[in-house]
Amino acid sequence: MLNIRNKGKLCFLSLLLCLVTGCISDDTFSTDSSKHLSLASDTIDFDTLFSTVASSTRQTMVYNYSGENLRISTVRLQRGNQTGFRVNVSGSYLDNNTGSIIKDLEIRNGDSIRVFIEMTPKHNGALEPVKIEDNIIFTLESGVQQNLALRAQVWDAEIHANQLVVGQDSVIRSSVPILLQKGLRVDSNVTLRIEAPTQLFFHSNTALNVYGTLIIAGAQGEEVVLRGDRTDRMFPYLPYDRISGQWKGIRFYSSSDRNEISYADIHATEDGIVCDSASSFSTDTRNLTIRYSKIHNCKGYGIKSHMSNLLVADTEISNAQNDCVAIYGGLATFVHCTIAQFYPFTAERGVALRFQNYDGAYSYPLHGLLCYNTIVTGLAGDEIMGNRKEDEASEEEIPYVYYFENCLLHTPEITDESQAEILKNVLWEKADDEIQGSRHFRTTDMDNMIFDFRLSEQSTAIGKGVLMSGFPVDRNGVVRPETPDLGCYQTPEAKD
Repeated sequence: MLNIRNKGKLCFLSLLLCLVTGCISDDTFSTDSSKHLSLASDTIDFDTLFSTVASSTRQTMVYNYSGENLRISTVRLQRGNQTGFRVNVSGSYLDNNTGSIIKDLEIRNGDSIRVFIEMTPKHNGALEPVKIEDNIIFTLESGVQQNLALRAQVWDAEIHANQLVVGQDSVIRSSVPILLQKGLRVDSNVTLRIEAPTQLFFHSNTALNVYGTLIIAGAQGEEVVLRGDRTDRMFPYLPYDRISGQWKGIRFYSSSDRNEISYADIHATEDGIVCDSASSFSTDTRNLTIRYSKIHNCKGYGIKSHMSNLLVADTEISNAQNDCVAIYGGLATFVHCTIAQFYPFTAERGVALRFQNYDGAYSYPLHGLLCYNTIVTGLAGDEIMGNRKEDEASEEEIPYVYYFENCLLHTPEITDESQAEILKNVLWEKADDEIQGSRHFRTTDMDNMIFDFRLSEQSTAIGKGVLMSGFPVDRNGVVRPETPDLGCYQTPEAKD
């Protein structure tokens, strides 16, 4: 018969044996080839990257759900130091310059490790993006190999690390993207001409500042593109290129005149285009002409003009957190434009069109806001705000002139007969109309930020325009018939 002391010793020995056995079990790693890691992703896709420019950091997880402890004998990049990828696995680095190997990583059952991947791609000498592929290879003690694929499109770019200052008449025409890390400036009394197929990529908080003259000369089917330089994604479904505010946009200062923009795609800006008050305003001299272009997805204004002379034709101005178009005095003419306010990132958005003869305490005589064959619509009940100010210190009225002809306007109908001479053949769109707002257009996907402002088959804007001399084709080159559609996009005629 055991005494109490012996029983205590036996319990202690039993406990010690259990602890030792547990430790041995916990330190045992399976070599069973049926046991595998679970990868959160099988592919990491970097989309398009510029050569020599470091990517943002991507990350993924590797889990052990096998039921047993696993040891990874080696982690390596399949192509060693050839691709430009850099990898950090649970705090250990794969140095892409030396092609080193990470050894003996332990993942206990139910545990995980985090993997970080970056890339600084090399020059490839090609005009088009080149696909670069590699694999992170995880080799278990059992000999099982599992791959995490790495993919990127690498585009050689002309990179300007400092502000590009144009101090003499110049032409930019490039088949490779131009990356402007500190922006672009056109000096006074200088003309810069940008021709297709040029694409300008602006870094965050940079702008195209014009003190002289800017000529953007794209071509049908080959637009000059001005956008932000982020080519990665905020979410798997959402590229940064669809996010507003990626760069500051184009600003024309008071010394700038005779500017022309045709076949340009300007998007994802703070303000798309800002025109300062012209130093010598004249109704006979235009400060800016915009044709066959698109100004889209702006965190500020689409077009904002103070006391300037503008012609905007065959152009889409869409989706701005402030107003799509804001005209403060001067003269602004819109012909066959689509002004659409469906800014998706906040309900606190401005209107599609605003025009005033003042801004704050300053008076800006509005010599004319003239709209022909134009669509002005959006999500709100009223997308047009016209505001007039009287100068109480003077007996003379501040000019406040506007005119709409053959336009679709999303605003309460004006029935005052005295306005009949300045509101001709207007389609008044009401919030409770069966066809209104987004129903005019092919796609207004607010969730995925995808918009196609060509007219849908049900739009009441089809065939409601009047053919005007000098505007024979739409933004996409479709020939307009005798009774064209309103807006910048013409519905092609059906072929037999």
